[in-house]
Amino acid sequence: MAKPQVVVAPVLMSKLSANAPEFYPSGYSNYTESYEDGCEDYPTLSEYVQDFLNHLTEQPGSFETEIEQFAETLNGWVTTDDALQELVELIYQQATSIPNFSYMGARLCNYLSHHLTISPQSGNFRQLLLQRCRTEYEVKDQAAKGDEVTRKRFHAFVLFLGELYLNLEIKGTNGQVTRADILQVGLRELLNALFANPMDDNLICAVKLLKLTGSVLEDTWKEKGKTDMEEIIQRIENVVLDANCSRDVKQMLLKLVELRSSNWGRVHATSTYREATPENDPNYFMNEPTFYTSDGVPFTAADPDYQEKYQELLEREDFFPDYEENGTDLSGAGDPYLDDIDDEMDPEIEEAYEKFCLESERKRKQ
Repeated sequence: MAKPQVVVAPVLMSKLSANAPEFYPSGYSNYTESYEDGCEDYPTLSEYVQDFLNHLTEQPGSFETEIEQFAETLNGWVTTDDALQELVELIYQQATSIPNFSYMGARLCNYLSHHLTISPQSGNFRQLLLQRCRTEYEVKDQAAKGDEVTRKRFHAFVLFLGELYLNLEIKGTNGQVTRADILQVGLRELLNALFANPMDDNLICAVKLLKLTGSVLEDTWKEKGKTDMEEIIQRIENVVLDANCSRDVKQMLLKLVELRSSNWGRVHATSTYREATPENDPNYFMNEPTFYTSDGVPFTAADPDYQEKYQELLEREDFFPDYEENGTDLSGAGDPYLDDIDDEMDPEIEEAYEKFCLESERKRKQ
């Protein structure tokens, strides 16, 4: 016996066409016009959802503005176990058959898991989704060693599960948000299946999965005192040494090991602020200017005798302008003003100089 299709109730269709006709993706104006003309050709659940999924695939930026209306429509429509199962299957198929939809599909699943009101005895949206994923998961070993088409479908499932792990939020009784532990365990076993069958495409899939989820998985395992990531890295190194994979794939695996050794490319700022000093900051003097002594020897603020040499330079340039530069006497002979300059600085000039030095030091430390 053929399974009956779920169709939009006339009341619901009228409400949609009156309140939000611009919401519909391409093709929905046809359904609206047909109903208003008295035609019984309103869309089925499958058609409605599939059009929306295609719309998100083509215009992912519309997710934020249209997801709320989509969920409201489904709440008035998905009222049976069969309808909920059909919805889950449609989203799953889109997320695993369209390469660029795995991330968007995971976001969509997370939103619907928190906003769909139906919760039949067979399970709510999230439970049915995880059950669907488990069906694919249980044949992982056969899929990883299957033909090219089978492996390609399996890889799409693996990457979608990775996106689900990152995006599917589980809210606890006291309001805390966590990830689904069952997905973490599943990803570990999927990696085992991929590395146990080290064909190029399996290894490429493993690299993609670890680039996507590696940092989060390792953080979670470390919190639990587990060494799973160390075991995975060791397995990768064994594959590079022993497996008959291509040179390019081996290079990808080595790059992944390098990425992990750099903490997955993450940079952590120091938790406490410390004022930079020559002792704790190797770049402290990086942008300091270079000066030269009367003998032509360069020196900077990093020089241990900087203060003494800099004072000598100031005195030579500013207060004894009759020194020779490039063999030229800059003062001119017999200048009565210059002849009267004492070796000691004028008190006002000395005070101004001290203020200048203090201000310069303060600005440098800011």
